[in-house]
Amino acid sequence: MIRLLPTLAAAAALAIAAPAFAQHPAPPSGNSANLQGNDEQAWINDPHMHAWFELTRTAFAGGPAKIDVDGYEQKSFAIFRDFAPKMHMTPEGMVDHLKLIPRQVVQIVKDDPHVLDSYDNFVAATFGPR
Repeated sequence: MIRLLPTLAAAAALAIAAPAFAQHPAPPSGNSANLQGNDEQAWINDPHMHAWFELTRTAFAGGPAKIDVDGYEQKSFAIFRDFAPKMHMTPEGMVDHLKLIPRQVVQIVKDDPHVLDSYDNFVAATFGPR
């Protein structure tokens, strides 16, 4: 299965952390930190991510050859804008940081339609393995 490069998790982490990089130095070497507030599961469980999965399934309902990529991208951005305040981001800041993700998801689903078989598959493809 192909994963997003950058993964949704990495892009989302940047979306949250980018304005605060100057305020929050990187962890000391040897330590790791999740820039999503150490709670990636909160992103995965959020209704916005579930709505985005459903949007993706709907967009591909007619098959990969019939997807309206521009329409899917704009609807994804609407979800991202709505999600932004929960992550302490401006709506346009969130879209700016996640702007490549919808088209990457389109390619991932075209390469592996089973990504849409379940939310767990979608999460694995967009956030990386758990």
